[in-house]
Amino acid sequence: MHIDLPKEKRYYSMGDIATAFNVNPSLIRFWDKEFDILKPKKNAKGNRMFTHEDVKNLQLIYHLVKERGFTLEGARIHLKEAQKKTLDKFEIINKLEGVRAQLVNIKNELKTNSEQ
Repeated sequence: MHIDLPKEKRYYSMGDIATAFNVNPSLIRFWDKEFDILKPKKNAKGNRMFTHEDVKNLQLIYHLVKERGFTLEGARIHLKEAQKKTLDKFEIINKLEGVRAQLVNIKNELKTNSEQ
């Protein structure tokens, strides 16, 4: 899953994250309680502010639970046992999906320009 979030931001709000993942904020809050690898900062109001590292971890959790069909307990165990190996594979897949998205955009631009 390719997530489009602005790279220049240091922290992302719950709304930014929920929109990027196309899920309800309640699911993100639930995952925050269930998975120890998520450690968002909280501001004075108690709102969660997610870092780039949190976003990577959320992508991994999303991949395991939503795309591969792991249970929460299965995803938790998988993260603990093979965290480094899984992150390496996941980062490669994520980079390839980003390259694919860029190539599709270029293809669409070329198609649009050739039609004009």
